Amino acid sequence: MSSWILAARPKTLPAAIVPVWAGCVLAWKLQGSWNPWLAFCTVMGAICIQIATNFFNDAIDAVKGADTAKRQGPTRVTASGLISRRAVFTAATIFLVLALACGVVLYQAVGWPIIAIGIPSLYLAYGYTGGPFPLAYRGMGELFVVAFFGIIAVGGTVLIQTGQWRDEAMLLGFQIGLLSAVLISINNLRDRAEDATTGKNTMAVRLGDRGARFLIWLEIKVAAFCGLIWLKHQLPWLGLATIPLWTLGMYLSFCVFTFPADRRMNRLLALGGLMLVLFALCFHVAAVVFL
Repeated sequence: MSSWILAARPKTLPAAIVPVWAGCVLAWKLQGSWNPWLAFCTVMGAICIQIATNFFNDAIDAVKGADTAKRQGPTRVTASGLISRRAVFTAATIFLVLALACGVVLYQAVGWPIIAIGIPSLYLAYGYTGGPFPLAYRGMGELFVVAFFGIIAVGGTVLIQTGQWRDEAMLLGFQIGLLSAVLISINNLRDRAEDATTGKNTMAVRLGDRGARFLIWLEIKVAAFCGLIWLKHQLPWLGLATIPLWTLGMYLSFCVFTFPADRRMNRLLALGGLMLVLFALCFHVAAVVFL
Protein backbone atom coordinates (compact mmCIF):
# COMPACT_ATOMS: atom_id res chain seq x y z
CA MET A 1 0.00 0.00 0.00
CA SER A 2 2.84 2.41 0.78
CA SER A 3 4.15 1.98 -2.78
CA TRP A 4 0.76 2.93 -4.21
CA ILE A 5 0.60 6.00 -1.98
CA LEU A 6 4.09 6.93 -3.16
CA ALA A 7 2.98 6.55 -6.80
CA ALA A 8 -0.12 8.69 -6.21
CA ARG A 9 2.14 11.55 -5.01
CA PRO A 10 -0.20 12.94 -2.33
CA LYS A 11 1.90 16.10 -2.01
CA THR A 12 0.70 17.12 -5.48
CA LEU A 13 -3.00 16.89 -4.60
CA PRO A 14 -3.31 20.52 -3.43
CA ALA A 15 -2.93 21.44 -7.10
CA ALA A 16 -6.21 19.58 -7.72
CA ILE A 17 -8.04 20.62 -4.55
CA VAL A 18 -7.18 24.34 -4.33
CA PRO A 19 -8.76 25.38 -7.68
CA VAL A 20 -12.08 23.79 -6.73
CA TRP A 21 -11.94 25.15 -3.18
CA ALA A 22 -11.18 28.69 -4.32
CA GLY A 23 -13.63 28.45 -7.23
CA CYS A 24 -16.47 27.50 -4.89
CA VAL A 25 -15.58 30.39 -2.58
CA LEU A 26 -15.61 32.78 -5.53
CA ALA A 27 -18.95 31.41 -6.76
CA TRP A 28 -20.43 31.94 -3.29
CA LYS A 29 -18.99 35.45 -3.24
CA LEU A 30 -20.54 36.28 -6.61
CA GLN A 31 -24.00 34.80 -6.14
CA GLY A 32 -24.37 34.22 -2.38
CA SER A 33 -24.73 30.42 -2.57
CA TRP A 34 -22.99 27.23 -3.66
CA ASN A 35 -23.91 23.57 -4.24
CA PRO A 36 -21.96 21.19 -1.93
CA TRP A 37 -22.86 18.07 -3.95
CA LEU A 38 -21.58 19.54 -7.21
CA ALA A 39 -18.49 20.82 -5.38
CA PHE A 40 -17.81 17.30 -4.05
CA CYS A 41 -18.13 15.74 -7.51
CA THR A 42 -15.89 18.45 -8.97
CA VAL A 43 -13.11 18.02 -6.43
CA MET A 44 -13.28 14.22 -6.59
CA GLY A 45 -13.05 14.35 -10.37
CA ALA A 46 -10.06 16.69 -10.15
CA ILE A 47 -8.30 14.47 -7.60
CA CYS A 48 -8.88 11.36 -9.72
CA ILE A 49 -7.44 13.08 -12.81
CA GLN A 50 -4.43 14.26 -10.79
CA ILE A 51 -3.73 10.77 -9.46
CA ALA A 52 -4.21 9.23 -12.92
CA THR A 53 -1.75 11.78 -14.33
CA ASN A 54 0.78 10.86 -11.64
CA PHE A 55 0.41 7.15 -12.35
CA PHE A 56 0.81 7.60 -16.11
CA ASN A 57 3.80 9.87 -15.50
CA ASP A 58 5.45 7.25 -13.29
CA ALA A 59 4.97 4.43 -15.78
CA ILE A 60 5.74 6.36 -18.98
CA ASP A 61 8.88 8.01 -17.60
CA ALA A 62 10.13 4.55 -16.65
CA VAL A 63 9.47 3.22 -20.16
CA LYS A 64 11.24 6.18 -21.75
CA GLY A 65 14.18 5.91 -19.36
CA ALA A 66 13.59 9.38 -17.90
CA ASP A 67 13.93 8.13 -14.31
CA THR A 68 17.50 7.01 -13.72
CA ALA A 69 19.71 6.17 -10.77
CA LYS A 70 20.78 9.82 -10.72
CA ARG A 71 17.28 10.94 -9.76
CA GLN A 72 17.22 13.53 -6.94
CA GLY A 73 13.47 13.40 -6.28
CA PRO A 74 11.23 10.83 -4.59
CA THR A 75 11.44 7.20 -5.69
CA ARG A 76 9.38 6.30 -8.75
CA VAL A 77 7.66 2.95 -8.25
CA THR A 78 7.82 1.69 -11.84
CA ALA A 79 11.46 2.53 -12.49
CA SER A 80 12.48 1.08 -9.12
CA GLY A 81 10.51 -2.14 -9.70
CA LEU A 82 8.20 -1.69 -6.70
CA ILE A 83 5.11 -2.02 -8.93
CA SER A 84 4.85 -3.36 -12.46
CA ARG A 85 4.25 -1.00 -15.37
CA ARG A 86 1.06 -2.84 -16.30
CA ALA A 87 -0.36 -2.47 -12.78
CA VAL A 88 0.41 1.25 -12.72
CA PHE A 89 -1.23 1.76 -16.13
CA THR A 90 -4.28 -0.19 -14.95
CA ALA A 91 -4.58 1.90 -11.81
CA ALA A 92 -4.32 5.09 -13.87
CA THR A 93 -7.14 3.89 -16.12
CA ILE A 94 -9.32 3.07 -13.11
CA PHE A 95 -8.90 6.60 -11.77
CA LEU A 96 -9.83 8.02 -15.17
CA VAL A 97 -13.02 5.95 -15.09
CA LEU A 98 -13.78 7.32 -11.62
CA ALA A 99 -13.20 10.85 -12.92
CA LEU A 100 -15.54 10.11 -15.81
CA ALA A 101 -18.22 8.98 -13.34
CA CYS A 102 -17.93 12.32 -11.55
CA GLY A 103 -18.14 14.03 -14.93
CA VAL A 104 -21.46 12.32 -15.69
CA VAL A 105 -22.99 13.92 -12.59
CA LEU A 106 -21.61 17.32 -13.57
CA TYR A 107 -22.84 16.89 -17.17
CA GLN A 108 -26.35 16.28 -15.91
CA ALA A 109 -26.16 19.54 -13.97
CA VAL A 110 -24.41 21.77 -16.51
CA GLY A 111 -24.54 20.14 -19.93
CA TRP A 112 -22.14 20.29 -22.90
CA PRO A 113 -19.48 22.57 -21.31
CA ILE A 114 -18.48 19.63 -19.12
CA ILE A 115 -17.71 17.60 -22.25
CA ALA A 116 -15.63 20.46 -23.65
CA ILE A 117 -13.64 20.63 -20.41
CA GLY A 118 -13.64 16.95 -19.53
CA ILE A 119 -12.45 15.26 -22.73
CA PRO A 120 -9.18 17.25 -23.02
CA SER A 121 -8.60 16.86 -19.26
CA LEU A 122 -9.04 13.09 -19.40
CA TYR A 123 -6.78 12.75 -22.44
CA LEU A 124 -4.03 15.00 -21.08
CA ALA A 125 -3.79 12.92 -17.92
CA TYR A 126 -2.06 10.50 -20.30
CA GLY A 127 -0.89 13.04 -22.88
CA TYR A 128 1.11 15.03 -20.34
CA THR A 129 3.91 12.47 -20.67
CA GLY A 130 2.53 10.00 -23.26
CA GLY A 131 1.08 9.98 -26.75
CA PRO A 132 2.48 11.52 -29.95
CA PHE A 133 3.06 14.96 -28.40
CA PRO A 134 3.89 14.57 -24.67
CA LEU A 135 3.71 18.05 -23.17
CA ALA A 136 6.21 17.38 -20.39
CA TYR A 137 8.83 16.33 -22.96
CA ARG A 138 8.23 19.44 -25.08
CA GLY A 139 8.76 22.07 -22.40
CA MET A 140 5.03 22.77 -22.09
CA GLY A 141 4.44 21.45 -18.58
CA GLU A 142 4.06 24.88 -17.00
CA LEU A 143 1.65 26.05 -19.72
CA PHE A 144 -0.42 22.90 -19.22
CA VAL A 145 -0.63 23.49 -15.47
CA VAL A 146 -1.57 27.17 -15.78
CA ALA A 147 -4.30 26.28 -18.27
CA PHE A 148 -5.78 23.10 -16.81
CA PHE A 149 -4.99 23.32 -13.09
CA GLY A 150 -5.62 27.05 -13.06
CA ILE A 151 -7.85 28.83 -15.57
CA ILE A 152 -9.94 25.85 -16.69
CA ALA A 153 -10.17 24.27 -13.22
CA VAL A 154 -11.29 27.46 -11.47
CA GLY A 155 -13.37 28.71 -14.40
CA GLY A 156 -15.03 25.32 -14.73
CA THR A 157 -15.80 25.17 -11.02
CA VAL A 158 -17.42 28.61 -11.09
CA LEU A 159 -19.32 27.61 -14.24
CA ILE A 160 -20.65 24.50 -12.52
CA GLN A 161 -21.74 26.53 -9.49
CA THR A 162 -23.14 29.62 -11.25
CA GLY A 163 -23.87 28.55 -14.82
CA GLN A 164 -21.62 31.37 -16.07
CA TRP A 165 -18.05 31.73 -17.34
CA ARG A 166 -16.87 34.70 -15.28
CA ASP A 167 -13.94 37.08 -15.80
CA GLU A 168 -13.26 36.95 -12.06
CA ALA A 169 -12.76 33.19 -12.35
CA MET A 170 -10.22 33.71 -15.13
CA LEU A 171 -8.21 36.05 -12.90
CA LEU A 172 -8.31 33.71 -9.91
CA GLY A 173 -7.55 30.73 -12.14
CA PHE A 174 -4.53 32.48 -13.63
CA GLN A 175 -3.14 33.21 -10.15
CA ILE A 176 -3.69 29.65 -8.95
CA GLY A 177 -2.32 28.23 -12.19
CA LEU A 178 0.90 30.20 -11.80
CA LEU A 179 1.32 29.05 -8.20
CA SER A 180 0.70 25.44 -9.24
CA ALA A 181 3.23 25.87 -12.05
CA VAL A 182 5.79 26.84 -9.39
CA LEU A 183 5.67 23.22 -8.20
CA ILE A 184 6.35 21.88 -11.68
CA SER A 185 9.12 24.41 -12.25
CA ILE A 186 10.88 23.52 -8.98
CA ASN A 187 10.57 19.83 -9.82
CA ASN A 188 12.02 20.41 -13.29
CA LEU A 189 14.86 22.57 -11.93
CA ARG A 190 15.82 19.78 -9.53
CA ASP A 191 15.79 17.19 -12.32
CA ARG A 192 17.24 19.42 -15.06
CA ALA A 193 20.63 17.70 -15.32
CA GLU A 194 19.08 14.22 -15.45
CA ASP A 195 16.34 15.25 -17.90
CA ALA A 196 18.90 16.79 -20.25
CA THR A 197 20.55 13.37 -20.65
CA THR A 198 17.31 11.44 -21.23
CA GLY A 199 15.65 13.60 -23.88
CA LYS A 200 13.07 15.14 -21.56
CA ASN A 201 13.22 18.73 -22.78
CA THR A 202 11.40 20.46 -19.96
CA MET A 203 11.28 24.23 -19.68
CA ALA A 204 14.17 24.03 -17.20
CA VAL A 205 16.29 22.14 -19.75
CA ARG A 206 15.43 24.68 -22.46
CA LEU A 207 16.09 27.74 -20.27
CA GLY A 208 19.18 26.46 -18.46
CA ASP A 209 19.85 26.65 -14.73
CA ARG A 210 19.65 30.41 -14.33
CA GLY A 211 16.65 30.79 -16.62
CA ALA A 212 14.78 28.02 -14.78
CA ARG A 213 15.32 29.79 -11.46
CA PHE A 214 14.17 33.10 -12.92
CA LEU A 215 11.00 31.42 -14.24
CA ILE A 216 10.01 30.36 -10.70
CA TRP A 217 10.60 33.91 -9.42
CA LEU A 218 8.51 35.28 -12.30
CA GLU A 219 5.60 32.90 -11.67
CA ILE A 220 5.38 34.00 -8.04
CA LYS A 221 5.71 37.70 -8.81
CA VAL A 222 3.15 37.74 -11.63
CA ALA A 223 0.65 35.88 -9.43
CA ALA A 224 1.26 38.43 -6.66
CA PHE A 225 0.87 41.51 -8.85
CA CYS A 226 -2.30 40.07 -10.38
CA GLY A 227 -3.85 40.70 -6.97
CA LEU A 228 -4.11 44.36 -7.96
CA ILE A 229 -6.54 43.45 -10.74
CA TRP A 230 -9.20 42.64 -8.14
CA LEU A 231 -9.58 46.42 -7.87
CA LYS A 232 -10.94 46.39 -11.44
CA HIS A 233 -13.59 43.86 -10.42
CA GLN A 234 -14.56 45.99 -7.39
CA LEU A 235 -13.42 43.20 -5.06
CA PRO A 236 -10.24 44.81 -3.70
CA TRP A 237 -10.14 42.82 -0.47
CA LEU A 238 -9.66 39.58 -2.41
CA GLY A 239 -6.22 40.93 -3.28
CA LEU A 240 -5.25 40.16 0.32
CA ALA A 241 -4.95 36.54 -0.77
CA THR A 242 -1.52 37.47 -2.13
CA ILE A 243 -0.10 38.06 1.37
CA PRO A 244 1.56 34.59 1.41
CA LEU A 245 3.17 35.41 -1.94
CA TRP A 246 4.78 38.56 -0.57
CA THR A 247 6.01 36.74 2.56
CA LEU A 248 6.60 33.02 2.08
CA GLY A 249 6.92 33.61 -1.66
CA MET A 250 9.82 36.03 -1.15
CA TYR A 251 11.60 33.50 1.06
CA LEU A 252 10.96 30.77 -1.50
CA SER A 253 12.34 32.97 -4.28
CA PHE A 254 15.49 33.62 -2.25
CA CYS A 255 15.97 29.90 -1.69
CA VAL A 256 15.42 29.14 -5.39
CA PHE A 257 18.34 31.41 -6.29
CA THR A 258 20.63 30.11 -3.54
CA PHE A 259 19.92 26.36 -3.21
CA PRO A 260 21.76 23.93 -5.51
CA ALA A 261 19.60 21.90 -7.87
CA ASP A 262 19.64 18.70 -5.82
CA ARG A 263 17.57 16.95 -3.16
CA ARG A 264 17.27 20.20 -1.20
CA MET A 265 14.78 21.32 -3.85
CA ASN A 266 12.34 18.82 -2.34
CA ARG A 267 12.06 21.14 0.65
CA LEU A 268 11.20 24.00 -1.68
CA LEU A 269 8.51 21.84 -3.29
CA ALA A 270 6.88 21.51 0.13
CA LEU A 271 7.09 25.27 0.64
CA GLY A 272 5.54 25.84 -2.78
CA GLY A 273 2.64 23.55 -1.90
CA LEU A 274 2.18 25.36 1.41
CA MET A 275 2.17 28.73 -0.38
CA LEU A 276 -0.59 27.50 -2.73
CA VAL A 277 -2.74 26.32 0.19
CA LEU A 278 -2.16 29.53 2.16
CA PHE A 279 -3.19 31.56 -0.88
CA ALA A 280 -6.50 29.69 -1.02
CA LEU A 281 -6.97 30.04 2.73
CA CYS A 282 -6.36 33.81 2.63
CA PHE A 283 -8.71 34.11 -0.34
CA HIS A 284 -11.39 32.25 1.62
CA VAL A 285 -10.94 34.40 4.72
CA ALA A 286 -10.96 37.64 2.71
CA ALA A 287 -14.14 36.60 0.89
CA VAL A 288 -15.94 35.79 4.15
CA VAL A 289 -14.70 38.66 6.34
CA PHE A 290 -15.05 41.47 3.81
CA LEU A 291 -18.63 40.99 2.69
